[in-house]
Amino acid sequence: MFGFGKREKREATFTQSEPRTFMEIIGMGGSAGVSMEEALGVPAVWAAVNFISGTLAGLPLNVYDRDSKGVKKKVKPTKASPVVTMLHNAVNDDYSSFQWRFDLFTAVLTEGRSVTYIERDSLDRPVNLFPLVGATVERLSNGRKRYKHTAGGKTQYYDQADVIDVPFMLKPDLLTHRSPLRQCAVAIGKAVNANEYGSKLFKNGGLPAFTLQGPFDGQKSAARASDDIARATKEAARQGGNVLAIPIGHKLEPLGSDPSKMQIVPTQEFAVVEVARIYSLPPTFLQDLSRATFSNSEQQDLHLVKHTLKRWVEQVEAELNLKLFGRGSSRFAEFNVDGLLRGDYKTRMEGNSTAIQTGQLTPNEARALDNREPLDGGDKLFIQGATVPLDGHTGETAQPTPTQEGADNDA
Repeated sequence: MFGFGKREKREATFTQSEPRTFMEIIGMGGSAGVSMEEALGVPAVWAAVNFISGTLAGLPLNVYDRDSKGVKKKVKPTKASPVVTMLHNAVNDDYSSFQWRFDLFTAVLTEGRSVTYIERDSLDRPVNLFPLVGATVERLSNGRKRYKHTAGGKTQYYDQADVIDVPFMLKPDLLTHRSPLRQCAVAIGKAVNANEYGSKLFKNGGLPAFTLQGPFDGQKSAARASDDIARATKEAARQGGNVLAIPIGHKLEPLGSDPSKMQIVPTQEFAVVEVARIYSLPPTFLQDLSRATFSNSEQQDLHLVKHTLKRWVEQVEAELNLKLFGRGSSRFAEFNVDGLLRGDYKTRMEGNSTAIQTGQLTPNEARALDNREPLDGGDKLFIQGATVPLDGHTGETAQPTPTQEGADNDA
């Protein structure tokens, strides 16, 4: 059955393996390069990209005007302000604002860059946004950037003023960019290899790679024996058997029968931490709850906003405001991240109430924290008690009403 021939004078060892070497499978050899699809096949990478992109895309994105006093007022969507509808509802006729933002952040977090063309009307107002997938950038002799995009066999060029460009990180030339997945390919490659090895291990019924030792009639005989053993072990695993007869003089040596000894599980766990580092995410948000407690969950939420999302919010806001409204404009776009910071409505309202009653904030300043428009009379400071305006106190002390005894003495 196993292709064992006559006993031969020499000993030979044949190692059963897949097309890739064992060292490559466990991430200790071969090329460190991984494709984008392979990287996204790592659960931690997929979770990180999906979580960050979805969270940022779901933030309210509003347009405001700031008056001479510095007070901002939300701009409502009108025919005179098509950019408001474009950013809030749909960036073009068949692409929602949410989906555009989700795809923008996904491209940045994977490929390392997102490029979008701004279409303007006859009045130079932005009316549509169109992603330029696969666009390249070059610098002209005058120092300006130009974007090149080819689609349907047609190549077009776009000036930097008409392109929303969001890179993950620029290289020293301030032109080309870095992809986080390609930059950290070695770390992600280990996770890919660990997943691949684990998948093949379970596909083989939990049987690891092994060596077959014994006397063979040359290399061909050893190869036949190896193939026979491989088929027999897989069939035994499929049928639930755990015994395999080996002829006398031959020996099977597993290359690590216990996956824990192969460090598969620790490698996969460490991959979560590595990916969290790449994207500056607390591991909790990648479903690693090994260090999560009720006491530190609020701090992790704060870390998420301050050290992960804030960077992307400010970068995209700056690019939108520069390209859509121009430098020095009183109009600007702004994400509302308060919902991520304030936790629950009750706590926020109690905090605002305390600040107003202790004279730290005016009612309108508290309303501005929620992006609410100011109210008449809301620019005065109040104190606790009767909750009256501070300037309502004249500082005069009320005179006591004369008592009967005092009146008698006067008499």
